[in-house]
Amino acid sequence: MKTNENRTPATAPAKAPTKKTGNLTVKDGETPWTAAEMAELRTELEADAVHLKEEIRDAEQEIVGLLRDGGDGAGNDQADVGSTTLERDHEMSLARNASDMLDQIERALSRIDDGTYGVCESCGKAIGKGRLQAFPRATLCVSCKEREERR
Repeated sequence: MKTNENRTPATAPAKAPTKKTGNLTVKDGETPWTAAEMAELRTELEADAVHLKEEIRDAEQEIVGLLRDGGDGAGNDQADVGSTTLERDHEMSLARNASDMLDQIERALSRIDDGTYGVCESCGKAIGKGRLQAFPRATLCVSCKEREERR
C-alpha cells in the first residue's frame, strides 16, 4: 500500500502580482479601472438586474397561471396534463436561473461597493479586468474557475 509520505505535495500556481488602485484590484500590466468604466459597469449590472426582476415576475405569473389552469383536470387527457407539467417545470427553471443570476449581480454590486470586486474568492488573486468586462458577475479567476469546473 502506498503512503502519502513518498509523494511530493502539489505546488500551488505562482500568484500573479496584483495592485490595488482606488477601491479595485487589477492584475499587473492592466490599466486601473477608470470612473467612466466603473460607471458603465455599474449601469450594465443595474440594467441587467432590472431586466431579470421583470423576467422573474413574468415567470412567476406564468407559473401561477399554469398551476391554476392545471388543477382543473376534467376533460384533460394525459398528454395535456404532461404538456402543462412540462411548461410549468420549464417556467420554474427559468425563474430559478434568473433568480440565481440576479443574486450574482447583486453580489457583484456589493463587491464593488465594499472594494472586493476583482479579487478571486478562492485564491485572493486578481480576476482580471478583461474577464470582468466580459463577465461582470465573475467571482473566480480563470484558473480557479477551470479547477471548479473539473470537479
